[in-house]
Amino acid sequence: MEEFEASSSAKKTKAIYISTVFGIAMVLLMVGLLGLILVHANKLSRYVKENLVVNVYVDETAREPDILQLQHELEGNPYVKQAVHVTKELAARKLQKDLGEDFIKFLGVNPLSESIDVYLKAEYANNADIAKFKAQLLKNPLVKEVNYQAPLVEQMNQNLASITLVILVFAGIFVVVSVALINNTIRLAIYSQRFLIKSMQLVGATKSFIRKPFLLYGLWHGLLGALIAIIILMGTLFLAYKQIPDLVILQSPYEFGVVFLIVIGIGVLISGLSTTFAVNRFLRLKIYDLYR
Repeated sequence: MEEFEASSSAKKTKAIYISTVFGIAMVLLMVGLLGLILVHANKLSRYVKENLVVNVYVDETAREPDILQLQHELEGNPYVKQAVHVTKELAARKLQKDLGEDFIKFLGVNPLSESIDVYLKAEYANNADIAKFKAQLLKNPLVKEVNYQAPLVEQMNQNLASITLVILVFAGIFVVVSVALINNTIRLAIYSQRFLIKSMQLVGATKSFIRKPFLLYGLWHGLLGALIAIIILMGTLFLAYKQIPDLVILQSPYEFGVVFLIVIGIGVLISGLSTTFAVNRFLRLKIYDLYR
């Protein structure tokens, strides 16, 4: 009879621990997904900003070596990520493709100027910095005109800032909810062991001796739950890249590694702290309070 009760108790404890691990894993999965959304949002923001074009038109009398020298100088500018030389012929082909007809035949001449398409670094893709950059360029005698869409730049930055703020607020709320869920899951698991904790205390075991195995189990469950969440996240990323190949441009192993480490850190830290607090609570309780 005692062996049956011991076996039944062991199975019940094992089931509780398994449900705890998967409960932690599901919560950490949501945290990881939110982290990946933040990473992708940041990468997408940089991608949009760094594809903003500033058109630098050169003087018609400028020679090819001088234009190439200007391009080289622009590539060395701290504001600039990339500078692309656009010849008159290339500009004409692009415009013909956009218009769907050969405008040169109609006009009899190519009216377009040679230019350099400048792509700025994300941190300088705002009207204030672009205006400074434009003022610098116009001091060069080779530069005839500098064009960019100021209203579009302003609208782009406002929209990206609003989206980022909403995501950050949502992330903050979700992290708090996640901490509460993991804490409650672990407290319920420890609650099922409250009589064992009190029995060990009654036979003379010290608080640190009682706390140690529960803490080790808590840390292990947090780590295991985090690893399960990461495996599911990697599978999700694989399917996403397979279904939407263009997402590859947002891929960043370093940033994904940081997200995965944060997931592990949150899982282990919260599990350890929640286990410690829960065990300490039952260590402080009187015997008759255990039945409440």
